Amino acid sequence: MKPARIAAVVAKETKEIARDPVTVAVALLMPLVMLFLFGYAISLDVENVAMGVLDQDRSPASRRLVDRFVGSGYFRLAADYATTHEVEDGLQRSAVELVLVVPPGFQRTIAQGGTAPVQVLVDGTYSATANLVAAYAQAIVSDFAGDSAPRVRVETRVWYNPSLRSVTYVVPGLFGVILMAFPPLLTALAIAREKETGSIQQIFASPLTPAEFLAGKLVPYGLIAFAQIAMVIAVGFLWFGVPLRGNLLLLAAAGLVYVFCTVGIGLLVSTITSSQLVAMLLALIVTLMPSFLFSGFLFPIFTMPYLLQLYTRVFPTRYFVDLSRGIVLKGAALPELWPSVALLLAYTVVVFALAAWRFRKKVA
Repeated sequence: MKPARIAAVVAKETKEIARDPVTVAVALLMPLVMLFLFGYAISLDVENVAMGVLDQDRSPASRRLVDRFVGSGYFRLAADYATTHEVEDGLQRSAVELVLVVPPGFQRTIAQGGTAPVQVLVDGTYSATANLVAAYAQAIVSDFAGDSAPRVRVETRVWYNPSLRSVTYVVPGLFGVILMAFPPLLTALAIAREKETGSIQQIFASPLTPAEFLAGKLVPYGLIAFAQIAMVIAVGFLWFGVPLRGNLLLLAAAGLVYVFCTVGIGLLVSTITSSQLVAMLLALIVTLMPSFLFSGFLFPIFTMPYLLQLYTRVFPTRYFVDLSRGIVLKGAALPELWPSVALLLAYTVVVFALAAWRFRKKVA
């Protein structure tokens, strides 16, 4: 490849981008909009859960147990029921998400040193939240039962995200998802537009090789994508307060590799299609949807069936999400992260090679 030819394509593409400032502005603003939407909308935290109580004992002990739930900060008392029919009605109407049922004789059984059973009814409509709510309720009841009896004391320490804030976990994953959404779309549309207008025929008649032409396309859109990741990372740290425990330069370098990988995917998509509409739809299907489902952004990969775990290895977003969370939350360095970096580099080379192979040069 000759650098002068690549520079000429870069200059041409830069002029075309400069003639369309609205597209550039949208390309730079949309990642921020997406970051704010998902940063605030996606929450895995459990707090202020609407709680109902069916206290059939009406004793000081049962009231202390209810106070434990309310005082934990995870639950708020939303209803005090008198019958099981009211309990069923409250759960069906979603007026409460959890109901604590205290049976008669609760205080007497505790005073006699026996085991006093209580029932916790949880709305399992949203299974992930229901599991957390049930776990919190179990912990509160167990702690209450252990007040008057000696037992083993367990001290839990949470590493990397001690406050268990969802935003601390979600935002570093969003870095990878957002960059898989917009750069491939822009680059796919760029070449598809040339095919629709017929200007691609001038490229076919020129001495440019496919690799030179695609490299010239890759550079300007890669720089736009890098500006996107710089803004997204800055907002994640400064606005959402996500801690940075690792090396910012390492995160930027990994982001640069990932940026060229995503832009390369857009180039590959553009070589397959000849219409901007088809290019846009195909880019969204092969990038945005898999990055949500198979990157580990929201759904842990180890919980997926084994075949789907193998399927996730096809998507580069998985490796960048691991890199991002490793650097930001764990303070991991290159010795721990080099396999993901190497896989991203290999993915970028393979995608660019496939795009160059698909882009067959023709004579006008």
